[in-house]
Formats: sequence, C-alpha cells, structure tokens
Amino acid sequence: MIYRRLLRPLLFSLPPETAHKLALSTFRFLPSAHPIESARTAVHRFGLEFKNPVGLAAGFDKNAVVVDALERLGFGFIEVGTVTNEAQAGNPKPRIFRLPADRALINRLGFNNQGAARVADNLRRSTGDCRIGVNIGKSRRVPIDEAMADYVASFEKIYEVADYVAINVSSPNTPNLRELQTPALLKELLNALQGKNSELAGSKSPKPLVLKIAPDVTDEEIESIVEVAQSTQMAGMIATNTTISRTGLQARPGNIEAFGEGGLSGAPLRDRSTKVISTIYRLTNGKLPIIGVGGVFTAEDAWQKICAGAGLIQLYTSFIYEGPRIAQRINSGLDAILRREGLASIDEAIGSALS
Repeated sequence: MIYRRLLRPLLFSLPPETAHKLALSTFRFLPSAHPIESARTAVHRFGLEFKNPVGLAAGFDKNAVVVDALERLGFGFIEVGTVTNEAQAGNPKPRIFRLPADRALINRLGFNNQGAARVADNLRRSTGDCRIGVNIGKSRRVPIDEAMADYVASFEKIYEVADYVAINVSSPNTPNLRELQTPALLKELLNALQGKNSELAGSKSPKPLVLKIAPDVTDEEIESIVEVAQSTQMAGMIATNTTISRTGLQARPGNIEAFGEGGLSGAPLRDRSTKVISTIYRLTNGKLPIIGVGGVFTAEDAWQKICAGAGLIQLYTSFIYEGPRIAQRINSGLDAILRREGLASIDEAIGSALS
C-alpha cells in the first residue's frame, strides 16, 4: 500500500502537529474513494439516515475545514470539534505523541479550536451531504460552576449546522472537565442543553444530543451516567473518549514517561471501549443507540463493537496509521461480514454477542 510504504514514513518523519496540518492542506486534492453503498450497511440512527456506519471521530477536523474532502473518502458521518464557545489555543506544544509499537497516540491538545461561531461559519460553506456531528466542550477559562452557560452558548452557535450534537464531558485534557460526569452536575448540564434544544427547535424536532463518556469509569459510574442520559432524553452515547491509563503498552517506559499526561487513543483502547459499549447496551436493554469508538483498525474490529452493542462506529487514530482509504476498507469488510453471516443489515447484529 502506497500510504504505508511511502506517505506514512514521510508524515511520521515530521512532528505530529506539522504532519496533521500538512494532511489537512492536502486532503482536498485526494481523489474520491470508490463509494461503498449497500443496503446492508446503510443505517438509521437518532432519526437520521446514514449512508454507512463508519464515521470520523472528533479531533481530526476540529474546525470543520475539510469535511467535504473527508466525505469523499467514504465516511458515513463526520464529527467536528471539539469546539468551545470561545476560540482558544489549547495546551502548550508539544502535545501529540506517536506510539508506533502500540499503534496509538497520546494527545493533550486541550480543545484548541477557532470557536463555535467560526466553526459554524465553516460548516455553512460545506457543499456535501454527509451527516455532520458537532462535538462541544467547556472553554478552558470557564470554571465548572459556570460550565452550563458556556455549553449552552456553544450549542446555540452550532445548532443550525449540526445534524447531531455530541456533549464532551470526558476529555482528560481540560482541567476538572471530567467532574461533569458526576450525576448531579451532568444532569444539570444535560437538562440545560435540552431546554435550549426545545426552544431552538420550535415546532420542529429537537436535535439529537449524544453524550461522550470516558473509558476510565467503573461499572457503577457507567450505571449512574446512563441513568442521567436516559432521564434527560439523550438520543445516544459515544463510548469512549481517550484513556489516561498506560497499562500494557509496548513502548519503552522511559518514552511514555517523557510524553507525560494526555489521553491515549488507538489499538490499546479497543477492548476497554468495547467493554463499556456492552455495559451500556445491557443497562439500556439496547434501547439507547451507541457510537462505538476506540481501537477500530479493521472491519473485524468494527464488527466486534457492533456485536457488543454499537450501532455506529467512529475512528481517528487508525486514520493516521492506515491512511485515507480506511473507511472504504472497513465498509467493504463489514458488507462482506454481513453476507458471510447471512444478515440483511447491521441492525440484526447489534448486541448479538450478548444474547
């Protein structure tokens, strides 16, 4: 494969953020992937139709500058952000680190973005028809006790351009953000967003809101979070964000320590995120749609998450390691798996490993 043999070594010779900027500037010139359109892999979630279940997770196109180009690569949906009400630079550099032996990344970007208003303007210029999710988080300078108003302000600015909105309370890279996963604060936040959602919708249906949670939570904490998500009428959940754990990595311990704090993504997260998916699926009896993300490199990885309870799939780190054709390959592979299993749709497989 050209990407693995030629392009990845070139990109990996550059600092990660430099490589990322180079990729963003060149994606628009890539030819379109051969479309994988199959009735077996088309899905209906949150009241929305998706051409296929494979999406690009938040973090790659933070400012919604290449969504049309990314759609041409075969993604069924693209989640931009995380965006905040205020434009912010994020944490000091360096703040992204590669772990090639683990097919993983560590990042502590800290929600660097142009701000919700600018991202909304960028999305208004999009000409594609791909489903767009907008992931919103807390502005760094805003204290936790003022977070609700900050999230609502972001929500108002991106409401018009989002097909669904992801609520990020689980990044490890904004100080104290994960406190918002505690039941009382989480319920206050989600109720505030749903109140604004109903107000902005008027006579139309409100936007689907989905909650993104961390992998570093206990089963008891997941149960509490799920109870809040259901009581506040979340349309779904995203499982999971990056992890602060460093257990089981192949990279040299000295290198890992030198990289410092940040969220780990990629292959080492695969099993933990799948476990969280299955826990949510059991707790909700499969009634709350789940977007599964974490360590998806192949169609079999995606299939494992679907069988654990996910109805949509996202990836990010594998896009960096495997290249721009990964969505096409996974969708093609999922279609082949469904044919192999004699299933007419992905819906027939969701949660099948738990029955």
